[in-house]
Amino acid sequence: MSRDPILISTKAGLYCPDGDFHIDPMGRVPRALITHGHSDHAARGMGAYLCTAAALPVIRHRLGKINAEGIAYGEPRRIGGVTVSFHPAGHVPGSAQIRIERDGEVWVASGDYKTAADGLCEAFEPVQCHTFLSECTFGLPVFRWQPEATVLDEIARWWRANAAEGRASVLLAYSFGKAQRLMAGLQGLGPICTHPVVEEVTAILRAQGYGLPPTLALNDTPAPKGALVIASPNAMASGWALGLGPHVTAAASGWMALAARRKGTAAAFTLSDHADWPGLNAAVAATGAARVLTMHGYTRPFSQWLASRGLQSEVIR
Repeated sequence: MSRDPILISTKAGLYCPDGDFHIDPMGRVPRALITHGHSDHAARGMGAYLCTAAALPVIRHRLGKINAEGIAYGEPRRIGGVTVSFHPAGHVPGSAQIRIERDGEVWVASGDYKTAADGLCEAFEPVQCHTFLSECTFGLPVFRWQPEATVLDEIARWWRANAAEGRASVLLAYSFGKAQRLMAGLQGLGPICTHPVVEEVTAILRAQGYGLPPTLALNDTPAPKGALVIASPNAMASGWALGLGPHVTAAASGWMALAARRKGTAAAFTLSDHADWPGLNAAVAATGAARVLTMHGYTRPFSQWLASRGLQSEVIR
């Protein structure tokens, strides 16, 4: 097995010398492989983009006119001296881990991932490899998620209580991924409204065939009494929020595990699109990798934990 690393860290991001491409670069590069459409992974200014076919519509919506191609999950693609393929990461619709093989040696860059299925996006699939580059946004033992059904039931009870008092329920969540996961899990319980930014992404995913309920975009109109309104956190700092009428606000995020509520909200629900501590450990074990490189989040604690379990582990800076 070659001693030269398949991926190295550069100022622009992860770089594969044998394939001459970057993964989720933030600096401008000629060729970028993109794990998913969140802005901290898919940035403007690349010469060419490669992602999953499922991720491409949202990426095009967010980045505008770009030179981009989408391929199917599991489809091998030869690039330079390596073969790459994309595999479900379970993070948001279309998200992927990227497998890179060179002369029998396999590395996998996880991107962001979630090991628990949510019924909306493609479920996480472990990929066997020699070296696993794992995100560890929530790489501390304190982060342990409740089952999704339990959290959705908490949100539904909060929503019903507000509706009984004649108020709308405003739930703050990321406009891509979390927002649609919430509406899919809460559909059938009452009218669901959205901020226009959320609605744009929802319409794209609905057109792709993801199972999303009908929603009503709120522009300058008040929210119907008793409705659930899903909006991004930034929306509440705009004039849009002034026209909502009587409402109560809550937030849904993995970070709510560390707070009783988000600033400016009355309630908090711990719901994450990233793996928790047990999920991270299960994912690492399922890859069979002897070497794990940690990135994005609590990198050092998670790396030290893995080393204590007998794995080779380092932090990617």
